[in-house]
Amino acid sequence: MATKKSKSSNKSSKPKTSKPKTAAKSTEKTEIEAPINTTEETTTVTKVTSSKKESCFKGFFSRKYEDKESILTIFKDHKFYGALLGEVIGTMLIALLLFSILLMGIANVATYAFAIIAILIAVYAFSGACLNPLVTVGMMATRRMSVIRGVMYIIAEILGAWLGWLIFNAFHLAGGETAYDVPTMAAIAENGFWTVTLIELLGAAIIGFFFTRALSYKRSVFTFAAIVAGGMALAVVIGYVISAAFLGLNNNFIFNPAVAMMLQIFPTSGENFGEIIGGICQALSAYAIIPMVGGVIGFYLSDFTAKLSGKE
Repeated sequence: MATKKSKSSNKSSKPKTSKPKTAAKSTEKTEIEAPINTTEETTTVTKVTSSKKESCFKGFFSRKYEDKESILTIFKDHKFYGALLGEVIGTMLIALLLFSILLMGIANVATYAFAIIAILIAVYAFSGACLNPLVTVGMMATRRMSVIRGVMYIIAEILGAWLGWLIFNAFHLAGGETAYDVPTMAAIAENGFWTVTLIELLGAAIIGFFFTRALSYKRSVFTFAAIVAGGMALAVVIGYVISAAFLGLNNNFIFNPAVAMMLQIFPTSGENFGEIIGGICQALSAYAIIPMVGGVIGFYLSDFTAKLSGKE
């Protein structure tokens, strides 16, 4: 009889062990179903995040230079003084080249382009080879360069253009020649202010656009220099064709405010003081302010196109 009770007790214990199995199965089902729900949640999250990133102009006006650079820290870095010296030397060489082209005439555009490439490669490692106030202003306007660095670059570029003018004019006067009759002031008087201004605006916008595109290839110095030189050569050719073929003038363009200030664009005589001031304002606007505006237009046009195409 004892053995029968033990069998019955064993039989009665079997259904008790079956209940945990069903519970285990139910927990396994819930564990399997849980990842399915989480994947659905992740897909919805990715859809939300992707909808937030639809704007291609996010960060268009964001700062692109180092956050630590300020007026309190920039003068403590010895690299900054090397950059200024590089701008002086590079702009001096650019000025010598432009003086030869503007005052002697364009002999060969290919030679001009190769000379620009050589100059840019030589000074690129020092300062980034802006070498033109319209490029420096474009760098500041698009927040690729701090204001304090840009202002110091412009001062260095004007100093470099002045040194280039001293060297070029010294050799010219040593040969017994008289001073050059710069055709730029005659261009404003004969063809009007806006004719000269539009030529400067177009050439400066081309240079600014090409310089911005070259920044995308700044890891390859030769590619960067080739793109910038190509843009400058294109601007010179267009300026030469417009001024010589359409207006009948001799190289009515400069495309560099620092070099323009050395070419005696400001009048020194007039019937009265108001006429002198008016001539100075016209020359400053045509050969300095308007080219800087054109450079900014070229920079923003390049950035706008890059944002739309998704290739910054």
